[in-house]
Amino acid sequence: MFEPFVSIVLAVLAIPVAAIAALVVAVNMRTRLRLLEAKVTALEGRLSGTSGEAPAAIAPDVEPTTEQTEPVESIEPEPVPEPTPPTAAPQSPAKKSVSLEERFGTQWVVWAGGIALALGGFFLVRYSIEQGWFGPGSRVVLAGIVAAALIAAGEWTRRNELKSGIAGITSAHIPSVLTAAGTAIAYADVYAAYALYHFLNAATAFVLLGLVALGTLAAALLHGPALAGLGLIGAYLTPLIVSTEEPSYWALYLYLAVVTAASFALARLRHWRWLAVTAIAASVLWSFPGIGDIAGAGPHAFHIAVGFTLAALLIVSGFLFGPDNAKGEIDVVSSGAFIVYLVAATCLVLTTGHDNLALLLFVILVAATIAIAWRTDSAIVAVPAAALLVAAIFAQWAFDFDLHEIQILSGIVPDSAWRPDHFLFGAPLTLGGALAALFAVSGFLAQGRSERPLIAILWSASAVAAPIVILIALYYRIAGFDRSLPFASTALVLAAIFAVATEVLAKRDPRPGLAESGTIFATGSIAALALALSLALEKGWLTIALALTVPGIAWVAEKRPWPALRWLAAAVTLAVLGRIAWDPRIVGDAIGTTPVFNWLLYGYGVPALAFFIAGRTLRKQADEVPSRIVDAAAILFTALLVVFEVRHYVWAGAPYDAKGALAEVGLDVTLLLAVVIGLERLREKSGSIVHDWGAQLLAAAVLVLAIVGLGVIANPLFTGEIIGGPVINLVLLGYGLPALLAATLAYITRNTRPKWYSRIAAAAALALGLGYLSLEICALYHGPVLVGFTSDAEQYTYSAVWLLFGVALLAAGVWSESLTLRAASAAVIVLTVLKVFFVDMSDLTGIYRALSFLGLGAVLIGIGWLYQRLLFPREGPQAL
Repeated sequence: MFEPFVSIVLAVLAIPVAAIAALVVAVNMRTRLRLLEAKVTALEGRLSGTSGEAPAAIAPDVEPTTEQTEPVESIEPEPVPEPTPPTAAPQSPAKKSVSLEERFGTQWVVWAGGIALALGGFFLVRYSIEQGWFGPGSRVVLAGIVAAALIAAGEWTRRNELKSGIAGITSAHIPSVLTAAGTAIAYADVYAAYALYHFLNAATAFVLLGLVALGTLAAALLHGPALAGLGLIGAYLTPLIVSTEEPSYWALYLYLAVVTAASFALARLRHWRWLAVTAIAASVLWSFPGIGDIAGAGPHAFHIAVGFTLAALLIVSGFLFGPDNAKGEIDVVSSGAFIVYLVAATCLVLTTGHDNLALLLFVILVAATIAIAWRTDSAIVAVPAAALLVAAIFAQWAFDFDLHEIQILSGIVPDSAWRPDHFLFGAPLTLGGALAALFAVSGFLAQGRSERPLIAILWSASAVAAPIVILIALYYRIAGFDRSLPFASTALVLAAIFAVATEVLAKRDPRPGLAESGTIFATGSIAALALALSLALEKGWLTIALALTVPGIAWVAEKRPWPALRWLAAAVTLAVLGRIAWDPRIVGDAIGTTPVFNWLLYGYGVPALAFFIAGRTLRKQADEVPSRIVDAAAILFTALLVVFEVRHYVWAGAPYDAKGALAEVGLDVTLLLAVVIGLERLREKSGSIVHDWGAQLLAAAVLVLAIVGLGVIANPLFTGEIIGGPVINLVLLGYGLPALLAATLAYITRNTRPKWYSRIAAAAALALGLGYLSLEICALYHGPVLVGFTSDAEQYTYSAVWLLFGVALLAAGVWSESLTLRAASAAVIVLTVLKVFFVDMSDLTGIYRALSFLGLGAVLIGIGWLYQRLLFPREGPQAL
């Protein structure tokens, strides 16, 4: 906790802050005075007929030299000359390029020399300590002398440069480099006298560090950015170089507070954004060493609070002493400053196990961020960032994970810290409700205040997202994803609040961003309503509720066409896909054993239907990426529903084990072919490229499944699986029904797809049909298990049935005038001919061999007669 001298420190803190403020005012007054002098000089020049340039005697910031000591003659007004033709203005000489050698000799070596001087002073002090040359007092005095000498040398060389007229040379500024080295050593000297040798108490050390900081600030105003950069680096590296085995965080952060204040003030005076960004980054980085140390959160909280406060005072544009900022202008540095300090505060909360002081600091910084963003638009980006960090803290508490286990940050969490599992539920409920109300109320009241739409959108997004995420985190930690009517009621109230906000904004006069914010509040209302349903019902309803928000968002996007809503629908769709990938069972092992009507139907069927409706709604406006993502998800969930329901039915409620059987593969092929046929019809109406490609890809997958699954893996000839009765059996399910559906697919795509597509479907239908007939014949002779010796009668039956099948196809082709059916007939007949000549001739004996050839011959002659008479008749009488 805070040490006794903190009150003294806080009192003395007013000295450098007041000095900085006074310096800001003084520099601003000097700048205005220069502008006034320039205007007066220009006016005098116009009155006297001159060009308006300032005489050398009153030129600002230029001291008189020996060449300017002669008296200046007065200028008498001359008669106005007659006008002459205008002449071209002389071109200004081109800027001289700087060579590599010149940069090396005039800039790089000087910068390196300044750094070397500073480091040399640091290392000399360290070496003297190691060798015992000087006592502690002598070291401090000697370091002070060296620092003063370097600063004096820098000032002396600056004055000589002005007198010699070489100050304007484009090179590294030697006076600023010398001064920077001196000020860095001065920082280290005071710090060592306080932290290492304890010559100074905290108040005295603070005053001296403040004086050094103000001296560096004043010197940088004269010497320019070189001194600012080197001084900043030296100041922030001093605690690393001058270190101790027993560090005092209070001493360190007290020192860093002064350095940060000086750096921010200098950045503000000179408008050096690079200096502000560097100082912010260095200040925040110093928050992390030892952030979870057993010493407690007090000093770390002090450091983060001071840095945040100084940034608010001096860096944030449009607020207090910060730079001017136009209304509606978002400043990256202003928002970024708040964000990084909020991140540091978040890490302090997480690594200390939600320490009271750390949590209080975080809440205060979040409230301050919202309040300052309310005053100036420059810091608005920090508001949604604060909402995300609030969500991160509540998520860490809800899921109870330890950052130290994954080694994100160093330090040891104290055993006595207020860990998440030590939370009484009253505290997080109160805190969560307060933060949710803070974001929601401020986000709603901020609507219509800015001329820039993005600002209103950021406010509304924070107002909607923060309460919902907080509610989910509280629900998970307290109710554990079980049914909870209190949380469901809270979500329902939240949905009603967002709905009222939507209606109120819709009735207002048009303002920038108001319509978009209304759509965000409407989306939040839909999401909160879906959340309420999921909290009131079983576990898996959370996934279903999330899926149901997609058509809701699509409906809102149709009524209020804002592009971001379409992408939001796509994002929620992807979130549902991620949820399914995490646990495909939706509800774990509690799927249920009832065929079809189980959790698979709800978990996959409802999202599929929701995505189908949402995709159709989104496509009314445009067929682009968001609508295509939703349409693709509808196809995917439909296919997954089919596959998992089939496995659930075949394997008696265990659909996730890696198995395979004729019934499963046959049902998959059958039902997926039905889905493909449905997609073919749907794409003709929708014209969607997703439906087009989805039908083709799914058809290709079914073809592969049929070839590999039905042809090899689940083929009962190879597996010996029991197929059932002689007619109504697994062969009918696995081969007969798919053959009919494949033929249907070939028929409906004959005029809507390329020829090769329908022909492949027809070939698949022919192969499945021939397989069905062959396996049924095998079952007729062998019974339920299709394994055993093939008799002559069985072999002959294959030939006869194949031949009849070919004739039937031919008859159908002639009747329907279908070339595809006639080609299929020809293929079957050729296959039969090959079988008879190459198989039956060698395998059959006796009457079966004769009947095989006799039957084949008779049928072939009949087919020839049919072709001659009906398909290709000859014209006129034929000669005998």
